[in-house]
This record gives sequence, structure tokens and C-alpha cells, in this order.
Amino acid sequence: MRAAVLSPALATLALLTATCQSPQQEAQASFPNIVIVMTDDQGWGDLGVHGNAVLDTPRLDQLAMESGGMERFYVSPVCTPTRAALMTGRNSIRTRAIDTFRGRAMMDPSEVTIAEVLRDNGYATGLFGKWHLGDNYPMRPQDQGFEEVLCHRGGGLAQPADHLDNNRRYTDAWLYHNGKAVHTNGYCMDVYTDYALQFMLDSVAADRPFFVYLATNTPHGPWHDVPADLLAKYQARDLSEVLPDPKQAGRMAASFAMIENIDQNVGRLLDALDSLDIADNTIFVYLHDNGPAIRHYVGEMRGMKSEVWEGGIRSPFFVRWPGQVPAGVRRPEIASHMDVWPTLVEAAGVQAPTIAGQDGRSIWPLLTGAATDWPERLIHIQAHRGDQRIPEHNFATIGQRYKLLRASGFGREQLPEDPAPLALFDLQEDPLEQNNLIEEMPELAESMLAAHRAWFAEASDYPEFGTPPAIVIDFDVEPYHELNRNDWRPLDGGYGATGVYWIETAQDIEVDLIALSRSKARSENGSIRVWLNDVPVSTVDEIEVLLSEGEAVELPVGPIPIPAGQHQLRVEIRDERGLIPCDHLRVGPPGFAWL
Repeated sequence: MRAAVLSPALATLALLTATCQSPQQEAQASFPNIVIVMTDDQGWGDLGVHGNAVLDTPRLDQLAMESGGMERFYVSPVCTPTRAALMTGRNSIRTRAIDTFRGRAMMDPSEVTIAEVLRDNGYATGLFGKWHLGDNYPMRPQDQGFEEVLCHRGGGLAQPADHLDNNRRYTDAWLYHNGKAVHTNGYCMDVYTDYALQFMLDSVAADRPFFVYLATNTPHGPWHDVPADLLAKYQARDLSEVLPDPKQAGRMAASFAMIENIDQNVGRLLDALDSLDIADNTIFVYLHDNGPAIRHYVGEMRGMKSEVWEGGIRSPFFVRWPGQVPAGVRRPEIASHMDVWPTLVEAAGVQAPTIAGQDGRSIWPLLTGAATDWPERLIHIQAHRGDQRIPEHNFATIGQRYKLLRASGFGREQLPEDPAPLALFDLQEDPLEQNNLIEEMPELAESMLAAHRAWFAEASDYPEFGTPPAIVIDFDVEPYHELNRNDWRPLDGGYGATGVYWIETAQDIEVDLIALSRSKARSENGSIRVWLNDVPVSTVDEIEVLLSEGEAVELPVGPIPIPAGQHQLRVEIRDERGLIPCDHLRVGPPGFAWL
């Protein structure tokens, strides 16, 4: 779908539809529209307005000047935890969405998202781009408050959850529109924006305030498919001013090309708000999900994605609402992604439930200049690989001036026996975090460490901690469910060749399975085996495993009885030489047809 250019006639039509309104419609008409743009793996320094002299971001720089915001705004060091916190106002440790893959990137469906709150107040709600909080019912964005959805699956395009026919493309990609696969036309960020613009038009015509969450998967790698004209532009530039490692120049040029493309599309959104004459009644929020994936310029900071140094967890936070948020003002108080939910609720004036354990607080009084007395606070950030969170592992506890951290490594599932030392920094005097004050200020360090321990004990104290939410098999919701390797718990490394899905069904059912793999087989003979709760339930030997790399082949199994309740489902494909990854697993009623 390509969105139509906003014409004066369409804009006029949209503005003339608000004639006879019910009391509910009148209340809705007073609500501001909300747009959130969050980019993926774009560092704090990847903006001209933040001192990057190589990168051209004129529309984002203009947005920054027209916006208020927070000087020190914190996010998680990797993407799924940031997305969970943004959607819920709660630290990701509470939501079960704690990592980026291996069944750890699924948010508990009981969480109350900002989309659910706004939808229940009459908003039209749309997600365009990246969700990364679960690909199956009841964790999909359309299950969590979004009425209109265009997204990829998993953590990004060109990853194992990708549509089987996508072939790693960012251009003309296969995406999912309200759960149905669609073959799009154009570069992915352009397509997301096309759909968002059409959604805005339709919402205005229907007299509904809208919430647009445009979460890009750019400039996240791989960097093989980017706009060619912009790539050539940055390949011709000297990147040494912002890039210490010349071996990364190719990736950096591609990343900058993606960012300038984001800049262009943000400009399209802002122009559309002007064309529809709704800019003055629209809250426009811009932020990044974590630090950059390539070590390069991050201003007067250090660090990158996955690290708890400032450069890994600091994001821009621009909020534009003409007449409500003073332009060009950056508040010095610390804030975080967990504050967005309560802030938007207060700013929009909508009704919202009281959420137990909500870590965020509304910073609306700061953004508008109404706050005169603001209590100091601590912000807790933590992320690392593994099924369980480990206290004091790869964490930062951040106060207004001082920060306690242990940079023990995101990639480690356990805290090493000889971990990186605790470090205390005065960010006011030492923004590069080079002078460890732990021995000079032991009482402050111990106090902040005690606060981290108390927070961790409280936030992790729930029965499901460390287990993934169950994928619910319900053929009234979908004719079949397509599971992928992002959402299983592998039994081997990385995304795994075999793994376990946590599933649930409300009644006794029978299912057929279709296992799909893109991997190249090494022999012609193979087998498929299926386990339910570690008990073998089906074995098909001597199948022909004739797979060609990049082309998915379907391997059917079934029917398999599944009793009501929660179960662990495992599927394994082998040839004579070992395991073959099961990229996707379709689960349907006996004899189901799939598209």
C-alpha cells in the first residue's frame, strides 16, 4: 500500500466532518493526537543537533529546536527491554520481556500498554514497524491495544523470524498487516511512514484522535540493503571525525544512510500534520531505543549498545506540542523510557487504571514548566543475556548527580566469579565516567547498591519470573499459528536448531504441524520428531529432507493430540549428519490449509 499525497480537498474533508457529535465524541475531540517515533540502534550522537558534523538530519534538528525535552533521558541498553518499558511504564524485569531472543522477548499479556489505555479512551491506535514483544497470540500488538498494525516479526528484517519469502530484504519486504502477510513496495521505513500517514488521514476523517507508534527497525543492521543514493553520499564522505575504527566505515556509511532516510520520513510526518492543520493539537515524541551498534561518536560520553555506560543508555527525548511545551528547553532532571506512559496519560487528560509496580512517573510538569519542586529519584537500568536476571549484573543505578554501575557485560548469562568492579561516577564533573569514586565515597556507593538490591528483590518477586509467557493456541483467533525461533527457548546456542515453545490451550485439541526450514540439508534422508512435555508424541523417519538454502520447505507432522492446559512443545529436524534448524512451525487444526 502506498499512501496518497495529502491533498487540500482531503484535508478539508477531514476537518469538516466534526459537526454533530455525541458527548463521547466531544470529549474525544479534546484529546490531543500522539505520535511516537522511536528508532533502532541510533546513538545519542547520531544527530546534527547533537554535534555530529558528518550526518545530515535537518528535519530532526528542526524538530529538536521546536521541542522541549529532557537533557538526561535514559533507556535500556538493548531494544526489547526499552520497548516493554515504553509500552507499560514499568521496568522490563517486571514484564518478562528481558532480552531480545530465545523466548525472552515476549511481554506478559497481562501488562497494560499505553495503546490499550488510549484505545479505551476512544483513540485510534496504530503500530508501524517494530514490535519485538511477542509474535503470537496473545502477545501480538493487535492483542495489546493496537487497532492497525503493519510490522515485521521478531527483532528485525533479515532475522530468523522474518517471513520465509523475504530473503533478508529491507526493500520490497514481506511484512504483516493486521496479522496477514503482505508484500510491500519500497524501502521499509518509507512503507511504515506511508501506512502511518494513511492511518492519520483515516483517523481525522473519522473524527478520532490518533496514536501513532512508528518504531523503526532502522538503522539496525545488517547494513546490506539501504537507500542507494544516500549510501553513495556517505561512502564519499570522510567519517573519521566521528568513527575511530576505519574498518567500520562501510557499516557506518550504511547506518548514516538509514538515519538520513529516517530524517526524511520524520519530515513527511511533520508536513502531514501541517497539511491537516492538526500540528497544534498533536504531541510528537522522538527517542532512540538504545545506544549505537557501532562504536563511534556519542557526544561527551562513552559506550555503545548493550553497555551501561552513558553512551549505551542515553537517548534524545524531544516532545513537541506547540503552545503547551516550551520549545528549545531541555530540563536537567533525570528521566527514562518508563516515564512516557504516565506522562502521556497526564498530557492527554485520559482516564487510566492505577498500575501496581509502575516505575515511571509523569514528567509532564517538567516539560510544561509547571514543576517548581521536583524530588530527586533513582533510575534502575539492567540488562544481560539469560533466562534469569541476576542482581548486580550489568546494571546502573542513576541519581541526579551520581551513578553506580557494574559493566559486567550484556552477553554473560551469569555474573562472573571475578566480575568487573563496582564503579561510582560523578556525572556532573565526569560525564566520560573515567574517575571511579568508589573508594572516596564508600557510604554513597553502599547506599546506592542497597537501593539496587531492594529494587531488584521487589521487581523480581512474582511467580512467573524467569519463564516465558505461553503462546495460546486458539483457532478462533487465527486459522493457524506460525511460531518462530525468536520465541522458543533453544536447547543449543544462539537462535538454536531445536528448542521448546511454551504453549497453552483452553480445551483438548488435535493439531497438525508443518515444520519449515530454510537451511541447506547435507543429505537426503532425515526425520522429524515432536515432544510434548519431554514425551515423544510423533516421529516421522525416512523423510526426504531436500532443502535448498533460502527456500523454505514444508515438512508435515500430525495429527497430534494436545490436552487442555500449558505444555512445552519441541520439534526437531535431523538429517544423517545432525540437526537442521526449524525456522518456523505452523500449528493448525487437522488438515488445515495455509497461505
